[in-house]
Amino acid sequence: MRPLDRVGSLKLKLGAVIVAAVGVTVVSVYVGVRLGAPLWVSGLAAGILSLAMVQFLARGMTSPLREMAVAAGDMATGDYSKRVTETSQDEVGDLARAFNNMAADLAQLDQTRRDLVANVSHELRTPISALRAVLENIVDGIEPPDRATLETMLHQVERLGRLVQQLLDLSRLESGALPLERKTVAARSLLERAVHEWRVNAEHTDGSAHINVAVEVRPPDLELYADPERVHQVISNLVSNAVRHSPQGGRVVVGAQREAHAVAFEVTDEGPGVPPTESARVFGRFYRLDEGRAAMDGGSGLGLAIARWIVELHGGEISIEDQEPTGARFVVRLPQGEL
Repeated sequence: MRPLDRVGSLKLKLGAVIVAAVGVTVVSVYVGVRLGAPLWVSGLAAGILSLAMVQFLARGMTSPLREMAVAAGDMATGDYSKRVTETSQDEVGDLARAFNNMAADLAQLDQTRRDLVANVSHELRTPISALRAVLENIVDGIEPPDRATLETMLHQVERLGRLVQQLLDLSRLESGALPLERKTVAARSLLERAVHEWRVNAEHTDGSAHINVAVEVRPPDLELYADPERVHQVISNLVSNAVRHSPQGGRVVVGAQREAHAVAFEVTDEGPGVPPTESARVFGRFYRLDEGRAAMDGGSGLGLAIARWIVELHGGEISIEDQEPTGARFVVRLPQGEL
């Protein structure tokens, strides 16, 4: 029971406790005198009753602090599920609400850490297992160390390298340790560089080289003020994602255009698209709409998460829209800064 919870100030509560203690003392002495009790008896009774009143009122004021002490001890052992009562309207109540918010954030961070460790372990285990199987076959003499076998091993090593690099990039982006080096850059050069790199990589894969990737820039001399390496990373991730989900003979369009106060980049494909219920989740770490296909193609589920962080560092936004009749359209808008 907390009779003073509705009082909005700790000072008022302390004042109320003092007034209550003085009132109980005066009433007790007055009653004792009227009943003819000795003065020392009246004083003793008044002291006991006033202390009981102070204990009753102060217990409700300090109980959130005791709950916080217990919860903090549990949090030190890894239990973030404990919450404290936050019905008080004073400064202690504000502290209790802040404590509960902190506990919820820590619980979320701990769950994110667990998920990250599990996902990274899974992603690393897949190429390592493949490498181990091939190496064991070579050592046991089951397979000769021919060109095809070595190319398979190289593909798995490159996949490991990409995953480690993406994890490093994501860690730096989230910690703010990756400063932007902005400068004026031509939009067409950014897009053509990303498409050229994809074409070079596609020569070592099956099928994706048969997808037509076109570049459209309006106006042709469009420029933007941004970090060219990071924007290139965003476009490369979007192109790779679009190609991975495109059918054989499909077409991917990589475009850029000027808007009122921004430069908009678009990457569209003719794949199956993204369900509306999943559009907000595709930018999460390790999220993959098609687990089987992404794993087969070497996708890690980190590309869109990295793209989102880079775009937000530029003060921009990234979104996804469905195409008609099929396909997905990723749109990146970067503020039109100093040119």
